[in-house]
Amino acid sequence: MKPGKQGSGTREQGAGKKPRQFVKGRPASAGPTRSAAEAQAKVSPARRVAFEILLLVGANKGHSDELLHGVRTEELSEADRNLATALVMGVLRWEIALDARVRVHLQRPDQALPEPVALALRMGAFQLQHMDRIPAHAALSESVELCRAAGHPHATGMVNAILRKVAAAQKPKERIFESVAAFAERLGHPRWMVERWVANYGRDKALKICEADQTEPVAGGVFEALDNGDQGAGKMPQMDDGSRLVAEIAAAAAPAVEGRALRVWDCCAAPGGKTLMLALRTKGEVLASDVSARRLEQMKGRLRRHSYAEGVRTLAVDAAALPASEGEFDLILCDVPCSGTGTLARNPEIRFRMTQEELGRQAGRQREILGAALKRLAPGGRLVYSTCSLEPEENEAVVGTVGDGFRRIPVGEFLGGIPGLKEGGDLSSAVVDGALRTLPGVDGCDGFFAVVVERV
Repeated sequence: MKPGKQGSGTREQGAGKKPRQFVKGRPASAGPTRSAAEAQAKVSPARRVAFEILLLVGANKGHSDELLHGVRTEELSEADRNLATALVMGVLRWEIALDARVRVHLQRPDQALPEPVALALRMGAFQLQHMDRIPAHAALSESVELCRAAGHPHATGMVNAILRKVAAAQKPKERIFESVAAFAERLGHPRWMVERWVANYGRDKALKICEADQTEPVAGGVFEALDNGDQGAGKMPQMDDGSRLVAEIAAAAAPAVEGRALRVWDCCAAPGGKTLMLALRTKGEVLASDVSARRLEQMKGRLRRHSYAEGVRTLAVDAAALPASEGEFDLILCDVPCSGTGTLARNPEIRFRMTQEELGRQAGRQREILGAALKRLAPGGRLVYSTCSLEPEENEAVVGTVGDGFRRIPVGEFLGGIPGLKEGGDLSSAVVDGALRTLPGVDGCDGFFAVVVERV
């Protein structure tokens, strides 16, 4: 379940393509000419760092979460780090809507802008429309200087003029009736993605998903808030509610064994939160594997902070090619790499990188991993297949390939015994045909899918 741009003429939805660039000559209204270095000095550290990170994300040279916890933010004050984070995540969530607002003020709406110019406009428009505590003059002037510092002084007059129009315009509001295309654009989502959700879940739920994707994830979902963080030997791991829910279901589904320890395999384990939950709940012999040696090495450091994970073995290996010497397992968590469309609030750039064609490739890989994992399941053993995807190709279509020798156990049988669920937090409505299906904005957590399979 490891989640794998449209712009004002700079990117096509999900295609990652950039058309030819064009910017008109510098008008007199652009103000005095300054060098790039002089312009850079006029930009606050938080906006400068946010601009750099967004350029890298747009060029597919990094993930927002990793970059926001990297070297660029280390020297920022806490206040600047918070502002940089808010700018990066906010611009990524609202990019499609921001570009639509900007486009109506271009002399040629189909005009293709260089990415730094488009980004300066997005950052300015986001602050003007979504950050009430930011003075309009600061958002406007620093966006102009970012454009100049990025090597596009001839576009500064245009940036200045368009942002003034955005500032003066009324903020977009929900209409009495909106087409799917209209609310997809207003809420910053690719139209093709939202149309799928409407077809699969209905208009009302699709709208709630889009609205939830535009908000900052906060604690207080389906579980009671943790009273401790991801620190210390005996404390629970810090993780989002959806990931914890999947891990808790897997632990609750563990079969009883006699005369030996339960053998558990987390076959796509990084970053390790679910592995920790399995170690804590099952007290079994846990093998945690991942195809990425780098991510597994980072995960080892996390495991070392918890005494109950001392016995966890780690192995860098493709889940579809586990050595035969590892034998069979009583419990397998098959939390596969996926599109991640259930986690757009946390991973907003997914909406620009994912295409409908990519879903087929993901599903092929998922079937490969699931098929290999089922072969390692001991008689009477149970496997939990899960994703953080909302797409049927990665969920129902994949588990529908499970053949003879296995039976599905309804997930609802395991929800009652999960510790920490909020009082009254009934998830029975999220269980459909025996499978768990949570939706952002509907079920109080990210979008997850999970089924339990038993070898008979």
